[in-house]
Parts: sequence; C-alpha cells; structure tokens
Amino acid sequence: MGGRSWGAGRGCGHQEGPRGRVPGEGLTHGPRARALQRLLQGRGSSAEIPHGRLHPSVPGVRQGPAETGLQDRFPEAPGRQEVRRRGRDGRRGPRSCASRALAAMAPGAPGAPGGRSAPAARHSWWPLLLLCLLPGTCQLKAANAFKPNILLIMADDLGIGDLGCYGNSTLRTPNIDRLAEEGVRLTQHLAAAPLCTPSRSSFLTGRHSFRSGMEAHDGYRALQWNGASGGLPENETTFARILQQQGYATGLIGKWHQGVNCESRTDHCHHPLNHGFDYFYGMPFTLVNDCYPDRPPEVDATTRAKLWLSTQMAALAVLTIAVGKVCGLISVSWKVVLGAASLVFLFFVSWYASFGFVRRWNCILMRNHDVTEQPMDLERTTSHMLREAVSYIERNKHQPFLLFLSLLHVHIPLVTTKQFLGKSQHGLYGDNVEEMDWLVGPDDLSWEKHDDYSRPVKRQTTSKHEGEVLNAIEENGLKNTTFTYFTSDHGGHLEARDERGQLGGWNGIFRGGKGMGGWEGGIRVPGIFRWPGVLPAGRVIHEPTSLMDVFPTVVQLGGGEVPQDRVIDGRSLVPLLRGAAEHSAHEFLFHYCGKYLHAARWHEKDSGRLWKVHYMTPRFHPKGAGACYGRGVCPCSGDGVTQHSPPLLFELSRDPSEARPLSPDSEPLYNMVVAQVGEAVEQHRKTLSPVPTQFSLSNIIWKPWLQPCCGTFPFCACGQDEDHSET
Repeated sequence: MGGRSWGAGRGCGHQEGPRGRVPGEGLTHGPRARALQRLLQGRGSSAEIPHGRLHPSVPGVRQGPAETGLQDRFPEAPGRQEVRRRGRDGRRGPRSCASRALAAMAPGAPGAPGGRSAPAARHSWWPLLLLCLLPGTCQLKAANAFKPNILLIMADDLGIGDLGCYGNSTLRTPNIDRLAEEGVRLTQHLAAAPLCTPSRSSFLTGRHSFRSGMEAHDGYRALQWNGASGGLPENETTFARILQQQGYATGLIGKWHQGVNCESRTDHCHHPLNHGFDYFYGMPFTLVNDCYPDRPPEVDATTRAKLWLSTQMAALAVLTIAVGKVCGLISVSWKVVLGAASLVFLFFVSWYASFGFVRRWNCILMRNHDVTEQPMDLERTTSHMLREAVSYIERNKHQPFLLFLSLLHVHIPLVTTKQFLGKSQHGLYGDNVEEMDWLVGPDDLSWEKHDDYSRPVKRQTTSKHEGEVLNAIEENGLKNTTFTYFTSDHGGHLEARDERGQLGGWNGIFRGGKGMGGWEGGIRVPGIFRWPGVLPAGRVIHEPTSLMDVFPTVVQLGGGEVPQDRVIDGRSLVPLLRGAAEHSAHEFLFHYCGKYLHAARWHEKDSGRLWKVHYMTPRFHPKGAGACYGRGVCPCSGDGVTQHSPPLLFELSRDPSEARPLSPDSEPLYNMVVAQVGEAVEQHRKTLSPVPTQFSLSNIIWKPWLQPCCGTFPFCACGQDEDHSET
C-alpha cells in the first residue's frame, strides 16, 4: 500500500472547538429544594444529592456521586431527558414521575406553589413526589437519566495510516474523519498486544492479557477453534459486567474471539453472556481465509500441511508393503497390512475431522447462546451485522446502553459487498476499508465507477435497518447523550498479500505491523472519541494512551467502580479528553509480544520527550523487508528475534518512525534513560503473578464435545432468514 500518502490528512481538526453549555435551571435552595433533597436521599450512593451542585439538565436536582465524577469533569454534559424522549419524528415521549414532579414544582406551573392556579390544586405536586417513593417507579429512571450511552467501535487489523484523519489522502473515510472533527483524536493510542485475542482481552478487562493467561507461552498466540476450551477466564471482570450492574443494557455485535465453552457444549463459560453482555450477535471466532471456500487455508496452516504430508507418507508406506506382499517380495501377513492401513486411516480421520471442516466449525454466527448460521454466508454477513446494530440501538434508546460493535472489517478474507467492489484506489483491501467507513457513519454517499474515476452518488436503501450506525444514533435523538469511540485492535497486517497485491493495512510512517509487539506499526492504532457538548470538537492529543484505558474510562462514565482486588493497567482518559489534565496518566508503558517484553516507553513529562527502549526485535524476512513475509506474522522469541544488549533506544518525539537508534555517543542521556526504564521494568515485573495459560496445547486443540452446533453433531448446518431481526 505504498501508494497511500501520509500527509496533512483530511478532516483532522487541530484546535479545540467551542463547548456548548446546557445551563442549570430551577430551584437551588429553599424549602421545595430541601424537600426534594430529603425525598431522593436514601436511594443509595448513586442517588444522593450533595448540597451545592445542580445537575444541569434537571431543574432543582443536585447531582449525586454517580454523576459527581462525571459532572465535575464534564460540566457541560447535556441533559439526557430532552434528547432521549424524542424519537425519529421528534415528538416528545412520556416523562418519568420524577420529571412530572419537578415540572409540577417549577414556579408558574399549574398546581405549583406560587403559581397562578387555584388554591385547591396548589399542592397537587405532592402525590407525584410520594409516588416516587414507591420501589420501581422512578428511582431507576432518575439514576439512569444522567448516564451516557456508550458506543465502542473496534475495527479488525486496520492500519492507523488507512484513515484520512490520520494522514491518508487516497482512501475515502469521510465518516470516521467526521467523527474525529466532532471529537477528540489521539495520535499515540496503543494496543496492549499486537494480535486479536490478547489485544481484545486487554481492552475488555483493562489489564495486560498475560495477567489472565490470554497470551502465548512459546506456542499459539491466539485462539484457533470455537471448539477449544481456552478463553477469557470467568473470574475476569469486563467493563460490560460493571456497566450491567449499573443498570446498562449491554450488547456485543460482531467478533468475540475470547472462547466459548470449557467442559461441555452448553456451559458457555467464556461466552459474552457470561462476561457481562446481555445480548450477543456475531462470530464467536474471527474471520479467516478458511471461511471463504476458494481461499487458501489459514487456521494452523503449517501444522495442517505437516499432517497431510505425514498421512501421505504413511499411506505410501502401507501401499508399498501391500504391493510387496502381492508380488511375494515381502513375507508379512495380510492382518499386519490391514492393521497398518487402519492405523493410517484413524490418523487421517483424527486430524481431518477438525482441519477438514474449519469453515463449518469456526465460521458460524450466534445469537446469544444459539447458533443461527453454520457455516455463515459471508455475502450476507455485513447486512446482518448492520441490521443487528441498528436494531439494538432502537430497542434500547429509552435506557442507557453499552454497545460494543466489534467489526469484522478489515480482516482477511476481506469480504466486501458488490456495492463497494472496485471503488477504491487500493484494490480489495481499500474497498473493504471504504465499506467499513460506510458502516460506521451517517454519510449517505457511495461511489459510481466510471472508466478511470469514481464519482459520489446518493445511496439507495431498501430497509430502515440499512442505515449506518452513527446515523441510527442521530435519528433516534441520541447523539448528544452518546459517548462514541473508534479504534482498531492492533496494527495492519503487512504479511497479508497474494498475487493481486497487498491484502493488509498500512501503518503510515510507523515501522512494523500486526504481530510485532515492540515496533510502533504493530501497536499504534486510531483513537477517536466523540461526545458533543462535552468533549471539545477538533481537539488532538499527543499523549501516550492505551486500549486498556477504555476500561476505567467507560466504568467511570457509567457510574461504576474499577475493581480493587487486582492490578488494573489502564487509566481513565476522562481528565485528558476533557482537557482537565495536561498529560497522560501513564509515565511508562510496556509492550509485550506473547509473554516476552519486547519494548518499553518512558514519557518524560517535564521535558516532553518520549523515549522507547527495545529489548527484542523480530528478524525480518527477507532481510530489510520490514516484515516477516512467508511466516504469517513475526515470531516473539527464538531464532526469529534479535535480543539487544545494550538495548536499542529511540526518541519517538523526534523519530516516530524508529529509524535512527541512539547510542551513548549520539545521545548524552542514553545511559540515564536506559537505567530509568530498566528500573521501571523491574517494578512492573513485581506486579506479575503466575496464572493458568489459556493457550496451552490442551486448551487450544479442537474438542468435538465443545463445538457449538445447530442440529445434531456432527451434522451441524443451519441458515437464517434474511429479514429476521431481534425484537
């Protein structure tokens, strides 16, 4: 993708925009406010109303601790009620009892003290307040009224250099660029791991993946099967679980790749519904080439090739013995020949039962615990995911919700609908990126292909479910009450290519890619946040942050608390996003490849200098190529890496491409920096403790009794109606 330029970029604001304010109105003191204060107290910490703070959206109501942290950081947070009560037609919906009581108390309202209504009706607002004391009437609604919706969008294998707002001028991503213009963009946002499964584990839990055993120990680096027993342990706490406890509807649509079962086909110990999500639709695994019938194998392709070769050699040996027996050249009984042939056949069946049916076992769709497509129809998957996302937003628009939209784009095999095929300047990968952008945003333009150019045309839709995700947020009146985030799980896949060209992402000026835990190209990802009226529009932040930071951030916004019984590596981004903090909460960040620490960075906040120390780096193949072509991804250890003693040192603030390693001769602070980072590494290692590995051979192999199946195993096959949607 070398043709993609890295320049000023499109749609990337660099100035803080004005913040819209929603003034606090109503009663701030006096007998009516004190009466309301006494009324709402006693509902738990989330409903207490300390003196001196008014919630800006509810007249006369002072915010409580669940909202205090939010409003202290976001004093301009728009009120939830006015926006949420309006549907697509803009009409006002029914109000809660708290709202009616507050309206009745307002000066000049009919029946309010001091109003102009008849004396007999002057105190008619008291029954409404008394109704609020009844359990289940308005306590939950009042507690939920000030919690933002949370929409988290994660692309798969997207390179940071593939987006216009990060410098690409040849791929069209207007909707994601618009998201950046309307929000905050992070330029040093970092994945905690360079591969899917461990990166997403860290994202969900706010912890390095090795703390939960979701990282490789000289073996497999990601889950290989739906029918394996490895996965995110049950004792791990995800942000979904905490928000679910805070009254949020929690949904996951798209890719999971954190395991399914432990001991039986129905225990669902690793399933999203066992990790805090109350709705799931999508792939429990991940897209792979095997999902496409005419693509070369991908799942454990090297092992598969070895097994097939061993089978052929064994079969040839048996055939040779049989021929020798027939020709009288070998004196052996036919029982021995048949026994040997039976062993070869059993060996073949033992591995072909899994590797011969990868598409049927791994490429499936589930709704909650039920398999709905096996194998999945890739041509319809995009429409399924979009319809489910829009439907989920519409079903939950009257309550606070968390939606984790885990996109299947832009992982190979790059399944792209006909509407976008051939429309980009960068082949199939570019087409897939531009389709992903359409899925995300409200832009209603497509591109019409002509002989040597494309032109934008109005897109025609045939169903209300075929609107884009952010469009659904806006049409349901939720834009100002929704905290939206866009990212990728790690860097672009440089080694993904075929005879047609590059099939993986572009990482801009950054060295390395997917699978490389130390080089920036493997871990630097987009980080875009939007919350209109709360986060300053067009702001760009050049501070080191991590995908693990999303965990404490959304927990704080949802009114929950970060667990105190375990190490949490993430730090809340709320102060940084709002502008209340000048620097990231991270002084040091540690970059792992599997269980091996490949690099560490030090943000010297006083001077603004950003140092990066490399202890190991992958050996590129061929030498000087910039990736490990022919190996899938670069290894983490062994002969495939170079260990550096003394370590490599780069100053990323001046050399973000990591092209000029420093030495004691060229950098006077070399020894001091290496020593300082080394001391931080030692302190970090003191926080580590052994845990059972989820990627051991016993956990990673396919087990037929764990395989999700619709129908009777092994005859698993089903499809779903094109027009089916959850209601």
